[in-house]
Amino acid sequence: MKINRPTPRELGYRFPAEFEPHAATWLSWPHKEASWPGKIQTIFPSYCTFIKSLSEKEFVHINVNDSKMQNFAENKLEEYSVDLKRIRFFINPTNDAWCRDHGPAFLINPFALQPKIIVDWNYNAWGNKYPPFELDDMIPTLIASAYNIPVISPGIIMEGGSVDFNGNGTLITSESCLLNKNRNPGLTRSEIEECLYAFYGVDQVLWVKDGIVGDDTDGHIDDTVRFVNADTVIAAVEENRSDENYDLLQQNLRDLSNMRLSDGKQLQIIELPMPDKIIFEEQRLPASYANFYIANGLIVAPTFRSAKDERAILIIQDAFPERQVVGIDSMDIIWGLGSFHCLSQQEPLVC
Repeated sequence: MKINRPTPRELGYRFPAEFEPHAATWLSWPHKEASWPGKIQTIFPSYCTFIKSLSEKEFVHINVNDSKMQNFAENKLEEYSVDLKRIRFFINPTNDAWCRDHGPAFLINPFALQPKIIVDWNYNAWGNKYPPFELDDMIPTLIASAYNIPVISPGIIMEGGSVDFNGNGTLITSESCLLNKNRNPGLTRSEIEECLYAFYGVDQVLWVKDGIVGDDTDGHIDDTVRFVNADTVIAAVEENRSDENYDLLQQNLRDLSNMRLSDGKQLQIIELPMPDKIIFEEQRLPASYANFYIANGLIVAPTFRSAKDERAILIIQDAFPERQVVGIDSMDIIWGLGSFHCLSQQEPLVC
């Protein structure tokens, strides 16, 4: 494919790591009943608790469809004693709530005349699984317009949950998602890598093979491998050898152990157990403690009423000693096949 130049990378822009300072967190208020069939009202206690925790550390920006939805959101948040002065609403209509994947990809260059830009990747609801998605596809450009900052459209499908960054030029992703024919069937692996280099401002792409069972995104990396710092990852592992996730997560672990960063360093790997298997209405749900969200001074981690919850929280806390780790129940939210990381997208602070 032809890439228009100069690219964001050539102009000195990069996508910062999630653990770098934030200006805000972006969310899209949940409203699609079909994402939580028969349960959407049950997610709001955990969702509002998530927003309350975030808002105590950074500003929270929320996409809503209209003033009626904004009023509903404000009333819900007030029930949970959220300081609405820390919340800013944007009338940006959405189809669904998964802001990690349809939200803005902010790139920064503190030395540029415009230090912050947005890359607006195409979005097709994980391989056209859940139409309609046209409103979600417009969200990054609407936010760029509201901010009056440049927006760049690479013209290919990409989702925020499919990639993770170390802030030092390395991106990690999965073959099962980015090479899936339901995303960009006309592109080769090397062409996809060229797009990642050009539009995320990285110089290295690392690949694991697969995601977890029950993940309708075809294997987003934010359920399996997350960067803790420039050379350390948290990797999900299944401890039950008879579980469907055991072999594929062991394969990911072997792949990670053989990887080297661009400076030649070996990845440091922290193993994070998977929660107990969750089945709801005969469906395996993609519950993973790796779907935590990193905010300013804070980690919000999903819990699943599992005996492993406490151990997982302690492992994440040890990995982020300078941040407070808060566990929030995700048993109702995970019925939507995602958790706190899937629901959120960070806006970096330009330092």
